Amino acid sequence: MRKILIIGAGKSTAQLIQYLLDKAEIQQLQLIVADQILENAARLIKNTSYAEAIALNILDAQARQQQIASVDIVVSMLPAHLHYTVAKDCLTLSKSLVTASYISDEMLQLDEAVKAKGLIFMNEIGLDPGIDHMSAMRVIDRIRDQGGKIVLFESFCGGLLAPDSDTNLWNYKFTWNPRNVVLAGQGGVAEFIQEGTYKYIPYHRLFRRTEFLDVEGHGRFEAYANRNSLKYRSIYGLEDVLTLYRGTMRRVGFSRAWNLFVQLGMTDDSYTLQDTEHMSYREFTNLFLPYSPTDSVQLKLRHMLKIDQDDLLWDKLLELDLFNGSKLLRLKNATPAQCLQRILEDKWTLEETDKDMIVMYHKFGYELNGAQKQIDATMVSVGENQTYTAMAKTVGLPVAIATLKILNKEITQPGVQLPVTRAVYEPILKELENYGIVFREYEVPYLGYNPHHL
Repeated sequence: MRKILIIGAGKSTAQLIQYLLDKAEIQQLQLIVADQILENAARLIKNTSYAEAIALNILDAQARQQQIASVDIVVSMLPAHLHYTVAKDCLTLSKSLVTASYISDEMLQLDEAVKAKGLIFMNEIGLDPGIDHMSAMRVIDRIRDQGGKIVLFESFCGGLLAPDSDTNLWNYKFTWNPRNVVLAGQGGVAEFIQEGTYKYIPYHRLFRRTEFLDVEGHGRFEAYANRNSLKYRSIYGLEDVLTLYRGTMRRVGFSRAWNLFVQLGMTDDSYTLQDTEHMSYREFTNLFLPYSPTDSVQLKLRHMLKIDQDDLLWDKLLELDLFNGSKLLRLKNATPAQCLQRILEDKWTLEETDKDMIVMYHKFGYELNGAQKQIDATMVSVGENQTYTAMAKTVGLPVAIATLKILNKEITQPGVQLPVTRAVYEPILKELENYGIVFREYEVPYLGYNPHHL
């Protein structure tokens, strides 16, 4: 039996484990699923002889190294900042590693040592990053093979609600780490290039600079800019591209409403508030409003943000219970962002039967034989329920497929890497199609470079 250690049994791990268990008998696999909370791991393996759930404190070096030493390959589904701790042990103990997270600078520094040992440290092999890389490079390489030159690349992705589970005014619930949603866009400026000109959007303007996207059969969405678009020039070999933009998709109207929290300061994570343990939702909201001896919290907020009482924005705020004086935060020494997250989790946690939906949208503008052309590619995946979500499917399946292909020596190039080579992306994308993760391509009129738009 070949042993696979999966560390972390969070939201995105269910489909990863299910895929490997489905292959366990034929492929002779034994899974060890480790989590700080034993119940999390046990819940996902069910009753099977091909998997074992264990409790593991990742900061216990001896226990961690003992588990890593006993297996053939390691999958880290931990928070991103903990991958490096696992990676160092994998290097010392000569084990290949798979993660869904962005390659950190310290992980990249292990590249030469990983290559020297003939190991594979595959990163960014989830959804975004992951499926976005693979699906983009498949089209980019195909255009280059024909002799074309890429002049525009835009890519958008969103974790959303399926229409039949879309029951709140925000058209949104958490399918991913709620903290990441609350802090989205902070800590820098959105930087991209548009028609040959660099563009910058500071955080306080981010959610008011959106664009619309129509996905056939699924309606209209909006997207706000991601922080890190320009780094994809080197990743995809697009140094000469005129437009490069990556964004996050939401249903129309979400960003305008979310911007209210940004304006108030509720998404700030840089300082702690006083006495949050005994603070009500209403008191929290009032912290960010001016004092008035007569006006209510509701009236002060409407005046400050210039919201009319018949505006849908107002109904969205009411829906979140922001003015409830009896609900308590029950958080010690919390930041504004942590308090806001607690309030949102009340309303935005998936119910057991809720279905989520992943939408990805790429645009490729290119020149071929003197003509300007454009291909749009879209992928939509709908989840089954609260556990087997589309998010868990699109993050977990590529991780699982890559893990098995590395174990079976079908992926062999050593080093710290992401899935942008044909040898990696072609077989994984092909297998993902068996699970309904399929990109539909459309040739559309090219809408790119126009010097009058600068």
